[in-house]
Amino acid sequence: MKLIDISMPLHNETPAWPGDEPFHYKRTMTMEETGSVNIGQFKASNHTGTHVDAPFHYDENGLKIADLPPERFIGDALVVNMEGKTIIQAEDLRAFEYTGVTKLLFRTTSWNNRNAFPDNYTVISSDAAEFLHSQGIDLIGIDTPSVDPLESKELAAHHSLYKHDILIIEGLELDHAAPGVYELMAFPLRMEEADGSPVRAILRQK
Repeated sequence: MKLIDISMPLHNETPAWPGDEPFHYKRTMTMEETGSVNIGQFKASNHTGTHVDAPFHYDENGLKIADLPPERFIGDALVVNMEGKTIIQAEDLRAFEYTGVTKLLFRTTSWNNRNAFPDNYTVISSDAAEFLHSQGIDLIGIDTPSVDPLESKELAAHHSLYKHDILIIEGLELDHAAPGVYELMAFPLRMEEADGSPVRAILRQK
């Protein structure tokens, strides 16, 4: 079955959240120096590119990334088209069929230049979480840097999703994924103290 990579590539020009640590990779030892292997290192914010937000990211008492069960990051996912939306509300979600899926991915295409951080992008309304929870959704993903606006301090969408035990993946690339049902695999790193983690997000056609 065909696999579709829906994660952003990480390189030294990958845009970071304004003011956050950008991604940087460098080779620290060459094969000539070691006699056998190349060795490199990287540094970056945990929220660079395609990543999972742990509840600890926005709640001091929330679970950290290694506390989240790995089974939450695999399962049948519905990709829905939300192009042209400024904010995704509960009323936008009622027309879809959620039988058999536990993940929902929003294809907004509002971050169209991945070489720069967007000035504006589609976000999620705080009223969406209750409806999605009622449909059995336990994880959502979106192709924008955040489910909340850049300037938000209240993080209403983050907190409403957390209240309904819905995990969050941000920074997906869904331009090449047609709406429909897939199997999603998007596992975070097992970092015990972390507030988030990059993921390699993959869809498998069913």
